[in-house]
Amino acid sequence: MKTLFSCLSLSFAFVGAGFSQGVIDIATEFEKQKIAAVEKYLEDNPDAEDKDKALSILIGGSMTVGNFDPIPGLLQQRYDLFPKEGENVDLQRLLQEIVQPYIESSIMTDKKDQAKKFVNQFKSDFAAHPQAQQLHQVVDQLAANLSLPGVGDIMDLNFTAMDGTKVNLAEMTDKVVLVDFWATWCGPCIAEMPNVIKTYDAHKEKGFEVIGISLDQDKAALEKYVADNKMAWPQYYDGKGWENEIAQQYSIGQIPATFLIGKEGKIIATNLRGEALEKAVEEALAE
Repeated sequence: MKTLFSCLSLSFAFVGAGFSQGVIDIATEFEKQKIAAVEKYLEDNPDAEDKDKALSILIGGSMTVGNFDPIPGLLQQRYDLFPKEGENVDLQRLLQEIVQPYIESSIMTDKKDQAKKFVNQFKSDFAAHPQAQQLHQVVDQLAANLSLPGVGDIMDLNFTAMDGTKVNLAEMTDKVVLVDFWATWCGPCIAEMPNVIKTYDAHKEKGFEVIGISLDQDKAALEKYVADNKMAWPQYYDGKGWENEIAQQYSIGQIPATFLIGKEGKIIATNLRGEALEKAVEEALAE
């Protein structure tokens, strides 16, 4: 019987003729040939005993060539093959090799709704497992990012800032806006703040704005930091810390969390740091 690896050995024969190519071109072409061979193998042998291994190879090859779109579907097939009953179910392998990459690749390929259905399926399949409660907690943590705003999404922000300023993001579509979830007690936030201030000062006259969403509970500390650092942009503050209403609305689980909004009112980048922030702002203002 033809095996997966005999198919692969045939597809690799071409490599020796490719020395005139750059190494990246060779590697990419190699992966494409491998993917094609494995896909043909599965087409000819849909019930192959080594189907899970074949799917793993397809997933790795797709990542190598930068084609992430098929990965959630391939992971779904691996999940369907995975045993879900019995005491010897390898839960760690299931979570690390299938569940986590499924969620991450779904976010990358804008298939969040599909991933949410997958999470519900997982919970249903393991509802009777002795460790169901712990499993659900782990999966919920992994799936939290499915509710985070992503590139192309629209954020709805309409509030009265700490200084009395009325803020309505929907009315700022002629500007480039950075929405910054932060707090004065957050070390990484404070480390990054000089870059935010620098970018704001350099581009505020060109149409760049910042909206701060503070997870502080000490209003006096927040007001002092804002004044001391001459942060002229509005701050949302409700004193609820991690229960901040806007942070809860957008499932913010760690800070700093930043979202750059383009002139069309849609998110164009997330969690930019340092020079990358200023570069992205300059490019967005130039459009």
